Amino acid sequence: MEYNEFITHVQSLAQSNSRAEAERATRATLETIKERIGSDKAKELAAQLPDELSNYLDGNQGESAQSFNLQEFIARASQKEDIEPTTAAIHVRAVFAVLQNAVKPEKFTAFHKHFSHDYEELFPTAPTSEVPS
Repeated sequence: MEYNEFITHVQSLAQSNSRAEAERATRATLETIKERIGSDKAKELAAQLPDELSNYLDGNQGESAQSFNLQEFIARASQKEDIEPTTAAIHVRAVFAVLQNAVKPEKFTAFHKHFSHDYEELFPTAPTSEVPS
């Protein structure tokens, strides 16, 4: 998925008023993802994205993952965007939904495994490996 297509989808899903807002939402969410999963795992995700987006996931090699819950994730993204948490939550959900379509299913499943159960509302559908038979 190309950068412009990614941002357009985020803007649409977030019902955002501007492209700039969708870009800020994407940056804030990806930077918060990097904090949550650590730089090494973030680089694996970044490899699936356009360069303009992968830059947000770059960090010092070996930066460790931080364990924080969904509310803290939303609070951090909100602070990065300088918006209300309720709006940030909508933006984060939109970015996660577009990410799911932008990366290979097996990579998204691996990414999903880095998040505890309280994050499930950010994942629109269950990964195929976890669908009950």
